[in-house]
Amino acid sequence: MRVVIVTESFPPDVNGVAHCALQTARHLAARGHDPLVVAPAVAGPGGEAPCPVVRVPSLPLPGYPQVRVALPSRRLAAALTAHRADVVHLASPFVLGVRGMGVAARLGLPAVAVYQTDLAGYARTYMGTGENTAWRRIRTVHTAADRTLAPSTAALRDLEEHGVPRVRLWPRGVDTVRFRPELRDETLRRELAPNGETIVGYVGRLAPEKCVELLAGACGLPRVRVVVVGDGPSGASLREALPGAVFMGRRTGADLARIFASLDVFAHTGPYETFCQTVQEAMASGVPVIAPAAGGPLDLVDHGRTGLLVPPRDTRAVTRAVAELVADPARRGAYGHAGRATVGGRTWAAVGDQLIGHYDEVLRERTAVAA
Repeated sequence: MRVVIVTESFPPDVNGVAHCALQTARHLAARGHDPLVVAPAVAGPGGEAPCPVVRVPSLPLPGYPQVRVALPSRRLAAALTAHRADVVHLASPFVLGVRGMGVAARLGLPAVAVYQTDLAGYARTYMGTGENTAWRRIRTVHTAADRTLAPSTAALRDLEEHGVPRVRLWPRGVDTVRFRPELRDETLRRELAPNGETIVGYVGRLAPEKCVELLAGACGLPRVRVVVVGDGPSGASLREALPGAVFMGRRTGADLARIFASLDVFAHTGPYETFCQTVQEAMASGVPVIAPAAGGPLDLVDHGRTGLLVPPRDTRAVTRAVAELVADPARRGAYGHAGRATVGGRTWAAVGDQLIGHYDEVLRERTAVAA
């Protein structure tokens, strides 16, 4: 099967869309298919990829240079045509993906759109308005697709309630070999918490929609060390908002896996997650999770068994949850063990095969309609 993956982000970018697109390309290549990626150009080297990558001109988003926005280019249509695509995979379509949908329609190619970003939530965070406009854009592009894949039951429900048809559930995988409890590093733990503090970590973008400032209360708890991994436009303000926290910057690969496994508690604070990959990575690392009771974490965290769900945007609730787990090492251990067991079957190979199944069904439906 010849698949063109049109994605708004791809490595070396570090985010959920880029990671999922990379894993999709890897799995398709491993299964003997022929993927091609089309993504915005990046400022530096593009890094290694499991398939050819076509880069289209792009510009950094004002105020958020880590995000690049694709510019109009003939390379997209040329790539789809030259690759003789059987199906077009649109990863979190917003700018480049919308153009990809248009090209697929003109060429008569089936398209599968993967919903990954809560654009309406971002509009609310950054502008205080614009949610209806965001949903109109989401509805337009996803209605044009042959099938939309939602990463969680909450995202699926939101799409259906806003009139998006032909929605199916497609979760995300996790690398249980890379992320595992055995990587816990006592030397690193002594560096982060030299007085034996309990280490509470956040991993992700440092941006307004992530609400990392909700960890301020945890910073004030006795014998607790808050560790923040990631970068983004909120970095400077968060260093002021989280006194005593350790900021490690952006980390990837084996280094990131070692940090995950060395945490005592993982706390995610963003209320707009359609899935939340870092929650799965923490669970695979055997670390108990605190997350908001909203969006993707509702599918991932079994409250009272693998972690704790708290009301979104509630600093006091986050602080109380951290204090509970800090005070009970046995409970932390039980939650971490249960979390690792829960994600054991959620490999990228398993969810990748599910994705290929969606492609096959869409192609059969197209054939049936044509007949």
